[in-house]
Amino acid sequence: MRIDSSSTAAAILPLVGGPANVTSVAHCMTRLRLGLADPSRADEAALRAVPGVLGVVVDGDSYQVVLGPGVVTRVTAEFEKLTTVDEPPSRGAEPKAARRRSDATPLKRALRRLAAVFVPLIPALIGCGILAGLGGLLLNAGWLPGLTPALAAVASAFMALIAVFVGYNTAKEFGGTPILGGAVAAIVVHPGVAKVTAFGVTLAPGQGGVLGALAAALLATCVERWCRGRVPATLDVLLTPTVTVLVAGLGTLYGLMYAAGAVSSAIGTAANWLLATTGPFAGLVLGGLFLPLVMLGLHQALIPIHTTLIEQQGHTALLPILAMAGAGQVGAAVAVYVRLRHSGLGASIRTTIRSALPAGLLGVGEPLIYGVSLPLGRPFLTACAGGAAGGAFVGFFAMLGDKVGATAIGPSGWALFPLLAGNRGLGTTAAIYAGGLLTGYAVGFAATYAFGGVRAAAATAHSS
Repeated sequence: MRIDSSSTAAAILPLVGGPANVTSVAHCMTRLRLGLADPSRADEAALRAVPGVLGVVVDGDSYQVVLGPGVVTRVTAEFEKLTTVDEPPSRGAEPKAARRRSDATPLKRALRRLAAVFVPLIPALIGCGILAGLGGLLLNAGWLPGLTPALAAVASAFMALIAVFVGYNTAKEFGGTPILGGAVAAIVVHPGVAKVTAFGVTLAPGQGGVLGALAAALLATCVERWCRGRVPATLDVLLTPTVTVLVAGLGTLYGLMYAAGAVSSAIGTAANWLLATTGPFAGLVLGGLFLPLVMLGLHQALIPIHTTLIEQQGHTALLPILAMAGAGQVGAAVAVYVRLRHSGLGASIRTTIRSALPAGLLGVGEPLIYGVSLPLGRPFLTACAGGAAGGAFVGFFAMLGDKVGATAIGPSGWALFPLLAGNRGLGTTAAIYAGGLLTGYAVGFAATYAFGGVRAAAATAHSS
């Protein structure tokens, strides 16, 4: 079903309290993320009934409307046209918003801001990752030799300069001037750093990667904000940017790059060791715990880790394992559907599954999580069991030396196939990943069918 973006945006706006109640508008891969002055004015039940809305999630001070990939970008653009986010909130709403912000833990706030730095980069990571995979296929097959160098340049240019984008977004998110954050972060990838020695070690361009760029831009933001309060207004335009770039730049060269490089290397070494020595166990734990992490919003902490691994090794071996959680969720949803096919209590749940299952197969799991497994309770746990089994399957082959990685973050499920990379060729890599998905589907289905308590949970949900 094709969604009319303008109609969807117009339908959502009054159900979240109207323009005066909207304090911020943003989006990630699948969700329209709204800041609401008074969240109690939102009508969650009516929102869920809007055509195109796959689910609603309330996370701290963020009100999230799940729309799915592609759709969310268009709806957000239309929604922004309808709202004036700087309009003052309604009377009495400000204390409620303040209380809601105070309820958000420092960890959740930090993760949300970290995600705001990296999530906008995901479309470029996906596009460049697919082009890199296509270029690799052409190169291995010996086809179009005149085109492969051009594809390689197009695919790798973003990754070569990703530190600049990270620095720009970091400064923007943490209250600095974005271009100054980007300017300081650019030092990390500048060839001239090869002439600089810190702690007795000659630096290398790119040392520290995205973590170094993140730290550099944070330092630049701190320096800039310190200057703004002390430099006379007449000299601000000259002194503040100069001092910011100088102090943060030297701090980056003579401290942050070395430290971030050590941390980045440790992340890569730890990931490789974990999969090489404890593959099935690591896969079981990661695949089994990812759905709860998504539910709590803690999965955002993994974004810089994925990005660091892609920058270092060309792919992240963690994402295909974590993607197995979605497979377990799909298997559990199918089991719920089968269990309730002859029950009059489960008509609405079966309708939700029919509409959300295609998105689940493509790695968009929120509609099934919030529309099916979480409301039923036990199927959420059996879905996690399916994810654990699929993760253990992929981890087992990683321990044998057959690594499966993804050249970009964002997609999972079937949508991850174009982004797969490994050390045994694309055919073997795709076969292992497909085997993991099938294992997740099968175990998620079997565990839910046998132990999900579906009919009792549906009866409880129907009576409540």
